[in-house]
Amino acid sequence: MKKKASKRFILFFYILLAVVILLFIGPIIWMVMLSLKTKTEIFSYPPKLFPEVWSAQNYLHIIRNSRIPTYLFNSFKITLFATLGNLLVTIPAAFAFSRFRFAFQKQLLFVILMFQMISQLIIAIPLYRYFIQLGMLNSHFGLILVYITVQVPFTTWVLKGFFDSIPIQLDEAAIIDGFNEYQTLFYILLPLAMPGIATALVFNTINAWGNFIIPFIFINDSRLFPISVGILNFADTQTEGEVTIHLMATASVLGLVPALVIIVGLQRLIVGALTAGAVKE
Repeated sequence: MKKKASKRFILFFYILLAVVILLFIGPIIWMVMLSLKTKTEIFSYPPKLFPEVWSAQNYLHIIRNSRIPTYLFNSFKITLFATLGNLLVTIPAAFAFSRFRFAFQKQLLFVILMFQMISQLIIAIPLYRYFIQLGMLNSHFGLILVYITVQVPFTTWVLKGFFDSIPIQLDEAAIIDGFNEYQTLFYILLPLAMPGIATALVFNTINAWGNFIIPFIFINDSRLFPISVGILNFADTQTEGEVTIHLMATASVLGLVPALVIIVGLQRLIVGALTAGAVKE
């Protein structure tokens, strides 16, 4: 009876998992198929999932006749510098919280966690006024600073947890060998904390690439839009009354593919870092 109940539970779990996957993957598949259809196929009845003629004409049209490539480049630049800047701030901070003991350490960690709970919309509105005074509106540099600031609390907590999992004896052995704190961090702890760094990279990349609220508020020049805001601008600039559903789907796919490539690549980094030590003596 227990085996039958266990098999039923496993079957129910897989069915539920398949339904959840379908709910998430289904719209993406539909969007990809829509981007490959012609204007006439969009309104064909009954509707068909797959196009009758597979064509990349929509992609060529978007690349040649829109600013989507510029938006993609802007997103790549902002994501790259925001992620690297975040790590430059949070790696030393997480190392300090993990390895050193100082006054009000726990209270400061709690304050950092509280900042993570604040909505981006709440801080964006007052920051807008400061950015006007500083002349940093319509600036990728200002946008990168905001991205770094927003992600610092979460990334610090993630990296601190990974540093805490590394035995303190390795630090002591490194000091005996003549290493200082900075050498211990870069030559001993960072290679061992690569899974944590890769995890932080994944979350920071997702947040920076897909963030909509902050660039929508701080960027007014359409030439500086990231892809998240650029797709909305692309929809607004289309001719009124013209059918552009297939072109919108194409632009959305182009905005989704780079993020998926980055995330898959970073996941491989996580797996590689986790398994690297398993084959070493």
